[in-house]
Amino acid sequence: MNKLDGKIALVSGSGRGIGQCIALKLAREGARVVINDLDEGPTLETLEILKSAGSDALACVGSVVEPGFAERFIATAVDAWGVPDIIINNAAANPVYGPIDQTEERAFDKIINVNLKGPFELCKKACPVLRERGGGSIINISSIGGLTPEKYIGIYSVSKAALINMTKAMAQDWGADHIRVNAICPGLIKTKFSEALWNQEENLERFLRNIPLRRIGKADDIAGLAVYLASDASAYCTGGIYMIDGGYDAS
Repeated sequence: MNKLDGKIALVSGSGRGIGQCIALKLAREGARVVINDLDEGPTLETLEILKSAGSDALACVGSVVEPGFAERFIATAVDAWGVPDIIINNAAANPVYGPIDQTEERAFDKIINVNLKGPFELCKKACPVLRERGGGSIINISSIGGLTPEKYIGIYSVSKAALINMTKAMAQDWGADHIRVNAICPGLIKTKFSEALWNQEENLERFLRNIPLRRIGKADDIAGLAVYLASDASAYCTGGIYMIDGGYDAS
């Protein structure tokens, strides 16, 4: 039996990379999925993959920080299928790679808005409908950089640290409503988004020296835990911060 039969999921930033793998895995486990990406091309490509596999899927193109996006994202699911059970905040931005003092105000604002305000708005707008339906599961995709800042992605790490604390705050506030809120903290995952960290041999060797499993992660490595936290198997899990980093944080 599929773990997520009858469940409805929203996955932001799911046109590629980690978000795409999570959306595909949720669908394979029986969920109906509304995918999202800033760009129409990747969104529609992922939608076609899902539909070709026989999954019920819809798309909502747009930025998580544009006015009214959260309401539109939720309404896409509600109008077609009903109130969502699962909210996954995966969309992220990091337009700067370098020393923290070289981060311009515009880049700072974009990082904080996409990585923190976007998830906040979606969770805030989803909370009343989840409460009305009797609960649900929210999963925020943070980063190991949110636990210990990574070199040259300082403000990104700061935004992910704030996302971890927001996850815990929401878990405290909404637990009585059976709304579970957890965070996944990926380590170095080989995606286009993280290319600046793994495409330079010096950087890659530095990471690999400190990863007990001696490899960088794949986007699909994150999807299994996302399914677990989305499913009823994790019914007693909330406020949790789960690392998927090949043992990097243990070294």
